[in-house]
Amino acid sequence: MMQAYLSIGTNIGEREQNLRDAVSMLLAQDEIAITAISSIYETAAVGYTEQDDFLNIAVALETKLDALELLAQCQKVENDLGRIREFRWGPRIIDLDILLYNNEKYETESLIIPHPRMYERAFVLVPLEEIMTQKYVMLEGVLEALQALDIEKEGVKLWKKIATVEEFVPFES
Repeated sequence: MMQAYLSIGTNIGEREQNLRDAVSMLLAQDEIAITAISSIYETAAVGYTEQDDFLNIAVALETKLDALELLAQCQKVENDLGRIREFRWGPRIIDLDILLYNNEKYETESLIIPHPRMYERAFVLVPLEEIMTQKYVMLEGVLEALQALDIEKEGVKLWKKIATVEEFVPFES
């Protein structure tokens, strides 16, 4: 099994429900097991700032999928939830980004891992640091990047504390 970390964000519609729906759709995949989920953080938009604030989480998972297959699953979740890409950094119902994959560096035309801008974004690093395991080598880079960012200035604030995956998305019997 491969270990991966995702960032999930939303700023359109029922934001918390959008996050729950994305996590539920990932959990429905036999090849994906979510092992941890961060609390929900609210953040002002980055890039194009004339839009509503985002809710963001990070998710740790184990998967049998290779990096490109995982990307395809993330894009399927986005499409199934109605993601429309009007312009870069624009509003979105859901956004799933692969941040880290099995402690590997990966670069193709469609996917770069570690995510190329994650170390510049407090809204990614704060939830990610909350769920990363100490054994993960990339954690050092995350902690260094967090220390370099002014979290308060970046506008990342805890929106809702989440303790477990089951609390966030109750499993159906």
